[in-house]
Amino acid sequence: MRALLISSVLAAAFAVSPALAAETLLVPVVPEDASAPARLAPLAADSPWTARFEAAADELLPALRSGDESRWAPLLGGRWLATADRARVSALLSERSSPFRHALFSRALTHRAILGWQPPASLTADEQAAIAARPEAEAIVCWSSYGDDQWPSTAAEADNAPGRRYACTRVTYSIRGETPTWRAFIEQGAGGPV
Repeated sequence: MRALLISSVLAAAFAVSPALAAETLLVPVVPEDASAPARLAPLAADSPWTARFEAAADELLPALRSGDESRWAPLLGGRWLATADRARVSALLSERSSPFRHALFSRALTHRAILGWQPPASLTADEQAAIAARPEAEAIVCWSSYGDDQWPSTAAEADNAPGRRYACTRVTYSIRGETPTWRAFIEQGAGGPV
């Protein structure tokens, strides 16, 4: 009887209503200030990464233009590229309203931009040098047939949403190990092909 009474008291002590649980936090939470998205800027011509991303873009462009999955899929993850992602990329390459159709298949000259993230002004020179010395880097590669004057200013604008005047891929590059490797990712904004 005593054990039953003790367990009932403990259960009552630890029972908290859902409304009270939502108000009582173990750790105080301070809402974060919304920060502006990181701005993009062209990679510097003297950056050690520029030539690597140019070579990746030069390999990626004809593979995407071919429309042949056996050519572009290995550059977008190969066997790790999900079936749904393969279908989405195929649709982006073939859909008439897709930015890829206008950027890669126009009769006009295709322009290219390779963009990186502008470091925050708060970074010191040593912090910027440490970032530059890393064995991995990431860039946004965009193509447009409209000219060379309008590119995304943030990564969110490199989403290949319908109506964009450019088509973009995000390329990650690593120089770890014996052989440098890279992989491309194609994001898709709301309202794009299914």
